[in-house]
Amino acid sequence: MAIDFKKELNEEQYPVVMHGDGPCLVLAGAGSGKTRTITFRVAYLLEKGIPPENILLLTFTNKAAKEMADRVSKLTGQSPKGLWSGTFHHIGYRLVQTYSKLLGFPSHITIIDSEDSRNLLTQVMKSEGIDTKSKKYPPVNVIADIYSYARNAMISVEEAIDIKRPSAFGVATEIANVTRVYEARKRESGFADFDDLLCLWLKLLEEHPDVQAKLSGQFNYVLVDEYQDTNRVQAKIIQKMAVVHGNVLAVGDDAQSIYSFRAADIANILDFEKHYPGAKIYHLLNNYRSSPEILAVANHVIKQNEHQYKKELLSILAAHEKPHLIKADTAELEAEKIADSINTLRREGHKLSEIAILFRSTFHSQPLEVELTRRGVPFDYRGGQRFFERAHVKDILAYLRAFTAPKDSIAWHRLLMQQEGIGPESARKLYDQIKQFGSTQDLLHAENQFEIEKRWAGGWAVVKKTMWELSLKHETVGEMVRAVNECAYKQYLKSEFQNADDRLKDVEQLASFTDRITDLKAFLAETALQEQHRAKTAAADDRLVLSTIHQSKGLEWDTVFLINLIAGAFPNERASLEEGGIEEERRLFYVALTRARKNLYLSYTLLGGKQNDFVVSPSPFIEEIDQVLLDVGRKNSSQEPSYTYEPDPTVDWRKKSFLSSVDEF
Repeated sequence: MAIDFKKELNEEQYPVVMHGDGPCLVLAGAGSGKTRTITFRVAYLLEKGIPPENILLLTFTNKAAKEMADRVSKLTGQSPKGLWSGTFHHIGYRLVQTYSKLLGFPSHITIIDSEDSRNLLTQVMKSEGIDTKSKKYPPVNVIADIYSYARNAMISVEEAIDIKRPSAFGVATEIANVTRVYEARKRESGFADFDDLLCLWLKLLEEHPDVQAKLSGQFNYVLVDEYQDTNRVQAKIIQKMAVVHGNVLAVGDDAQSIYSFRAADIANILDFEKHYPGAKIYHLLNNYRSSPEILAVANHVIKQNEHQYKKELLSILAAHEKPHLIKADTAELEAEKIADSINTLRREGHKLSEIAILFRSTFHSQPLEVELTRRGVPFDYRGGQRFFERAHVKDILAYLRAFTAPKDSIAWHRLLMQQEGIGPESARKLYDQIKQFGSTQDLLHAENQFEIEKRWAGGWAVVKKTMWELSLKHETVGEMVRAVNECAYKQYLKSEFQNADDRLKDVEQLASFTDRITDLKAFLAETALQEQHRAKTAAADDRLVLSTIHQSKGLEWDTVFLINLIAGAFPNERASLEEGGIEEERRLFYVALTRARKNLYLSYTLLGGKQNDFVVSPSPFIEEIDQVLLDVGRKNSSQEPSYTYEPDPTVDWRKKSFLSSVDEF
């Protein structure tokens, strides 16, 4: 049965489906039905008699590829056998395996995963005389990330280091040499890593014109989803795959380009008409997701960007209510207000699973996580780990646990293994001596009785210095957290992790939250209860969603809370130092706004710092919004009395603990 395209599509989607020949850029706004448009275009081509094997549909996730293929099957009534549909890397894998000999490989290429890739890099570093434990060089995972970025951005390793890890520029030449040797080792062994699937595909097209002509001749129609997320390698691949027929349908939204840290290049979509002269530009602006009031704010925000295709989303939904602006004195009070609002929404019949709390960076969510746990509200955490499960938070807690209990083998092994010169066997030998003492004070005063091997000396000196510092008088747990950080942990993070600054912010969040807690043992006991609480709520069907904004892209909820909207946090303070950084942060803000269907809450605090000791400003993105578009009434003011909530009946929250200490703020 033929598809009635005129009936099934709106006035914006129909021309794309029916007249999408030649180079076409489809600017598909959030919630405008881009997936529907792409799948109907494929169905139209099949109905017109185009063989499935002549269609190439490129996506960024396997889930998207499967969803589109399933929709095409339902539309056409049959499985489009032979259709080339999948992620760039999936299609690249099929092609490089097919042409492996032309690429200088044996008959079969062995694809290595990220762990194998890091292991091979480590072997190369050692063979090149580089001490992988030396603080002079970034850790192997950071080098792998730098090299991956360089390849996808099509820049030199030295340039990538300058962008991603400027502190390592002094050893840039040595790192670049390591990556060259790594490439040679891969080829000798017949290996290809994840990035090779793209780079080898492009090499095949560039160095073998006959293959390019064959492939471009086969794929009469190339359709690309999420075009704003393509990197330079992917953009060049698309151009070369379409050289014979020029039928490229690129669907994307420049206003949602938020992955430059992965080497995605917004210039690919903004310069589409330069790369494809005479390209047709289509707009999908009818929004089926968000209320008119939410879109009014989103449109107002994104129009501040200079480098973009100007457009304005139009809601097809009935009017609802203006987005709410919430302000609170501190992050802890902000968390209380949001938890109050969530309980109110629940009483009104809203499911928790249809409510999301979004944030720019993972460390922004910590006060809220604690408050939700305190109230027994079940939640899922996306885009990272819960605060007290993050490795760097557990590392700090390991020092505090070891200080209170010399027989805590898990804590001691964890912190010892971070020290230079101390491996698993060394840590075991040291712990066998440590556990003989009844207290840290006994340990420190009898430490000269230890057998310290030369290779342990530096690492053990750091541990000893930290324990001595912790033994001094500290008024609060927060002071102890900062002592660990300054004595031992800060340098470790900076030498081991590319995202050290974000991890250090988590550490400061931990210190800030514990600045009013004086009972270390009670605090450590309560953190242990966090995991029990998670296990208890994990089975709940109706759970709130906490997510980074990056992780939320492509998703939607009835209600969205966007928190910690203060200057320096959002936009990220590094953005002002990067070319195009502020505009990308504004696009990220726009993505967050357009996740909401009905209710949107924008929240910020008035105080910040280690002990809420200085005034902070709202995010400039908040200040850019015409206030007439927001509900800034008294019900969202910082003087509003808290709503009544129902705490978890299985937990005695009257007990004086670090979780209940938020009531004092």
